[in-house]
Amino acid sequence: MKLSNLGMKKINLNDVDTTYPGQNILLKLGELYQYESGIYGYGNLWTKLERIIENIIIDELDKAGCIQVEFPKLQPKSIWDQSDRWDVYTTENDIMYTIDCNFGEYGLAPTAEECVTIFGANRLLSYKNLPVIYYQINEKFRKEIRARGYLFRPRTFVMMDAYSFDTTEENMHKTFNKMHDVYLNIFKRIGINIIPVVSDGGTMGGRVSEEFQAFTDLGEDIILYDEKNNVGLNKEVLEFEDKETFIKAFGVSDLNNLKEYPSVELGNNFELGTKYSSSMNLNFVDEDGKNKPYYMGCYGIGLGRIIACLIENNIIRNGDKIKGFSLPYNIAPYKIQIVYSDENKETAENLYNDLTSKGFSPIIDDREKLSLGEKIKDSYVLGTPYIAILGKKFDGENVEVEETKTGEKFNVNIKEFAKFFKDK
Repeated sequence: MKLSNLGMKKINLNDVDTTYPGQNILLKLGELYQYESGIYGYGNLWTKLERIIENIIIDELDKAGCIQVEFPKLQPKSIWDQSDRWDVYTTENDIMYTIDCNFGEYGLAPTAEECVTIFGANRLLSYKNLPVIYYQINEKFRKEIRARGYLFRPRTFVMMDAYSFDTTEENMHKTFNKMHDVYLNIFKRIGINIIPVVSDGGTMGGRVSEEFQAFTDLGEDIILYDEKNNVGLNKEVLEFEDKETFIKAFGVSDLNNLKEYPSVELGNNFELGTKYSSSMNLNFVDEDGKNKPYYMGCYGIGLGRIIACLIENNIIRNGDKIKGFSLPYNIAPYKIQIVYSDENKETAENLYNDLTSKGFSPIIDDREKLSLGEKIKDSYVLGTPYIAILGKKFDGENVEVEETKTGEKFNVNIKEFAKFFKDK
């Protein structure tokens, strides 16, 4: 990408929000645009990073035999009436945006249990069709009373939501455990240290549920974590009347082994049982020819929260000052940013074209009337893991390369550039 095409604004890093510096940098650059509180437009960097995360999720779900589908974002009130959740989402908790027009009443999808149950029951007529897991990746809408943390808690967000159909409670447990392992694979590939914790089923209606939490000082949750056994629980579970049931279900044997950590929820899984299939009277035919309700589960991952967490957990600091952020190499949309002084423009462009043709996704700072120092300073605000500097010290062969996260500098022969990054 040529930086002159990005329309990047000049920003003062001394004026960055120190609570959420990474996302605030993107906002000031114009790479995030806030239409109003909790509603955003996404620039090139965020969108490309979202596609990378999305493809990792799709790959792992497809390998597990899940089936990708898509349900409407505009959902009629009638299907929510079937599950008795319309009032729950519009009155009791007031979560759903609603539309009342001459066609009838509708809601903008905060989730899709009703849609998927109807969809599945129309196709999964027999026990021979089960088990099945459907998933989609699209935008959700929720009336957050207090949007906060930019994409940590917005009012619209991109989410992967999956839904499983099984014949028995035992098989539902197996699917739940299967998706637990799939989630661990997803977060491992993304590069986030994730902790599965005991949680509350909330409005989803699940009795067995877990959250996938990531440590961050910016999180609004507190988890109690057993480092030795890699298990934990959301602190709010201790307030439940039947807390012992939840705690034992997740293998937490001694609360004294748990330490408190701030965290953010990036994913969640729920065993729904027959809540939706029974309330909506949607069944399959079992081996004996009898109608039976589906045992279901639901599973969610917030892509926006993942990206926000990645950016905020990889801030570069120079003492107390914010310098930028550096994304992990394996998921960074752009691996290296090329900056140059005027006398090395042609060489820099040749290097950029060579790396582009070989699929290394470089950025070249081709903006005019900027000093090399200004370009280097701006190299830290787009998350690129490496900077290639072709300045006055460039000898025509060896390019100074800096790893942005550590500040380590080394020389790479210009003819060996592609090989160097291929081996990363």
